[in-house]
Amino acid sequence: MCSTAVVDRTLDAHLGQLDRHGDSNRWRSHLQALSPQGACWQIDQGVLVAGRAFDAPDAAREHLRGLIPWRKGPLRLGGVDIDTEWRSDWKWSRVAPHIDLSACRVLDVGCGNGYFGWCMLNHGAEQVIGCDPSPLFVLQHEVIRRCAGAAENHLLALRFEDLPPELADFDAVFSMGVLYHRREPLDHLTSLRERLKPGGCLVLETLVNPGEDRFLLATPQRYAGMRNVYGLPSLGLLEAWLAETGFEDMVCVDCSLTSPQEQRRTSWMPFHSLAQALDPDQPTLTLEGLPAPLRAVWLAKRPTASGCIN
Repeated sequence: MCSTAVVDRTLDAHLGQLDRHGDSNRWRSHLQALSPQGACWQIDQGVLVAGRAFDAPDAAREHLRGLIPWRKGPLRLGGVDIDTEWRSDWKWSRVAPHIDLSACRVLDVGCGNGYFGWCMLNHGAEQVIGCDPSPLFVLQHEVIRRCAGAAENHLLALRFEDLPPELADFDAVFSMGVLYHRREPLDHLTSLRERLKPGGCLVLETLVNPGEDRFLLATPQRYAGMRNVYGLPSLGLLEAWLAETGFEDMVCVDCSLTSPQEQRRTSWMPFHSLAQALDPDQPTLTLEGLPAPLRAVWLAKRPTASGCIN
């Protein structure tokens, strides 16, 4: 059984690694300057609204901008609207109708700044444990928590592979946007299953290729500008992988092209985004000549007992 004490102990033990990043002092100075006047949170039409208005909103906006890039959202922190790279609420709207998280303990792998954790709590989850080793995302998560107040949405500054073994027996495990970054995808799926309790559910969101056969599309150089994409499975191959790694009741509940309206460059993420990764003459292809991003959402269960799938 996971406890907040385990989470706090693990986070304290690994917080020092954040200081290894060259920007850590600058990021921490922005964090320390942000003092919201009151803690509260809600999801309002997909926007995570956290904290009452800052006393000095212009100064607060500049400190929040000091933590660019903001990728997952949308967010409104202390009255400041943050137009994140991803309209993560669109992704959540494709997942939420198919799951019941009432009283569930949830693990969110590669959680970024923790936006989806708030959606999970809003959807009935009892506790969310996220893991992400990115120092900037850890600090963004802390900013959000300062605005939102005490809540069971935690982030560990760890890779999924480095989580302590006692963090297990979760009712649900989410892996969204992670699988294609793994050299050994079957190992990742096996590890996800091992973190679930019997009957627990996996929510897997990942890039796939549009092929109908069991086929892995090789991405030898880059994919949509990303260096660490190790291949895109077809839906049939992904289903076979889930069965091979010990899951049952696999079902694909959504398969959608990612549009430049869902993932885009903004003033809060001013670097290259999806539009810059697509062929301007053939937007159905990436710059590398591969199919444009197609993302699937799969639900699957660890065998035995009942899980969180409707």
